[in-house]
Amino acid sequence: MSTSGRRGETTFAENTFAENAVRLTIDVPVTVDRAAPAPLAVQLAAQLREAMRTGGLKAGERLPSTRRLAVLLGVSRTVVTDAYQQLYAEGWLEGRHGSGTYVAEDALPYEYAVPDHAATGTAGTGEDAPASAAPGGDVVDLRPGRPWVFGYDRAAWRRAWRSAGDLPLNAFPDPYGHPELRELLAGHLRRARAVPVDAGNVMVTRGTGNGLDLVAATLLGPGTRAGVEEPGWGAARRVFASRGAEVVPCPVDEQGVIVEALPDDLRVLYTTPAHQFPVGGRLPIPRRERLLAWARRTGAIVVEDDYDAEFRYDVAPLPALYGLDPARVVLLGTLSKSLGPDVGLGWLVAPADLLGRVAERRARVADRTSGPVQRAVTTLLERGDLDRHLRRMRLEYARRRAAIVEALGPCVRGDTAGLHVMVALSAAVVPGLVRRAGEHGVLLDTTERHHLGPPRVHGLVLGYGSASLAGVRRGCAVIRALIPPGEA
Repeated sequence: MSTSGRRGETTFAENTFAENAVRLTIDVPVTVDRAAPAPLAVQLAAQLREAMRTGGLKAGERLPSTRRLAVLLGVSRTVVTDAYQQLYAEGWLEGRHGSGTYVAEDALPYEYAVPDHAATGTAGTGEDAPASAAPGGDVVDLRPGRPWVFGYDRAAWRRAWRSAGDLPLNAFPDPYGHPELRELLAGHLRRARAVPVDAGNVMVTRGTGNGLDLVAATLLGPGTRAGVEEPGWGAARRVFASRGAEVVPCPVDEQGVIVEALPDDLRVLYTTPAHQFPVGGRLPIPRRERLLAWARRTGAIVVEDDYDAEFRYDVAPLPALYGLDPARVVLLGTLSKSLGPDVGLGWLVAPADLLGRVAERRARVADRTSGPVQRAVTTLLERGDLDRHLRRMRLEYARRRAAIVEALGPCVRGDTAGLHVMVALSAAVVPGLVRRAGEHGVLLDTTERHHLGPPRVHGLVLGYGSASLAGVRRGCAVIRALIPPGEA
């Protein structure tokens, strides 16, 4: 370690050392300057990132331990830990249990060449999904709504199902759900979403669609009107229509639903304030307060779909609408984005009187959530396995999200949370780009497809749940090459 002529600056270069019988030579100059405005951890992360980007640090190469690098740089260990954590989240580094920190094997940017004529072709005829993928080769599916179902702890999963099998089946299922699971879900919501709720306000459902249908069946019917964000989740529109309600499209902007545009005669409003689908905005506190004031004035019930709020990046979560006014809000949640849709379990949080009416109707039609599934999820929550899984998946998804932002940054919207982002593009560009991406094996979705009326918002809806990090990078390289000049 040496100190440069500039005061406060520390450098290490070409340091060779042995640690745990593994030798590592860093042939990259790294400096941290205490006089610079950027925090030391940010400086360190930026230089290591550039070294990996340019090949100074190669895929699979081991980095010093946080303690060793802190000694070499003459900084606190926290500085190095923070820098490493940032690079972990961006996908540049990976940990190997009991071995150390390494440059990720697939960390280097993937360059995908698209023929020049593909990038300059004219827009298509309006299709918003490729008819077929490219013949041969791997398909990269970047459509939203598909989580990564391979990241769970198999041992924990088997243990949960063994515990479920040890208990007898219930001959008279409780329409509210198993009491133990309701208690644990209430605790999970208090921890993860700061929702002030107890078990008496929680019902266990088969997922968001089931919960929404239970609410719609209880509150809606012919002659009622129900609002859905525009663009928004098509299944919500179909659920409301199936119960005889008139579906009213309610416009959104980059932050979420526009309160001033809401009609006063809605019985129910479906909204996604934590991460609007598909635009990706999050409803700011002042607008949340105006929305709740509207609901109190009109008597409407706001159905808050918290479908992927477990996954947040760079920003702290805003309080759930339910926590701001439990009397006017129904909160829906699901494990389909964290564990997978096959689990078939979610929750409905509502005022006690409304929840009682929902339970009565549910009992009459014999709607129930699988008892063994409830017991398995109870075990996952009791042992802390679900919390550990969510922490792992936040890191995994953060790497993929960072890859999208790095590749398509100027066009990306709604990247603070969840498992999808929006890529804003001109209406004329979208159909042809989607078609040509499909020819290169990349499957895409569009914002146009999620409107009830004429499209107001134009672009791609990129889901990064089901594709690997390498697949996300490859797909983004294809998209980047197909975006015409002037769009980014």
